[in-house]
Amino acid sequence: MAEAGFFEKVYRVAVQIPYGRVTSYGAIAKYLGAAKSARMVGWAMNASGKHPSIPAHRVVNRKGLLTGKHHFKGTNLMQQLLESEGVEVLENQVQNFETLFWDPMLHLPPFEIEA
Repeated sequence: MAEAGFFEKVYRVAVQIPYGRVTSYGAIAKYLGAAKSARMVGWAMNASGKHPSIPAHRVVNRKGLLTGKHHFKGTNLMQQLLESEGVEVLENQVQNFETLFWDPMLHLPPFEIEA
């Protein structure tokens, strides 16, 4: 299943998001050479529950909104996880998003697209 391979690539990027920082679904998709696949990155994050080492709570939408929060157990678990890392969240939106944003295009080596 091609989807499983894409999900694994997403997870390899997500595990590198630094503590206390956030990125977006679109930034991960763009880094992977699939700029129009932000929704698929979201699906990967939703399916990451069986991989506890994936910091899915650090992936938000392009405006810093916690759009994936309903996929976390507990009422406000995504927000609580972010706040435990020092990320301020107000009304489901990361505050100082531009400052906390981690862009894999700037911080990771170029992604090698497999033939």
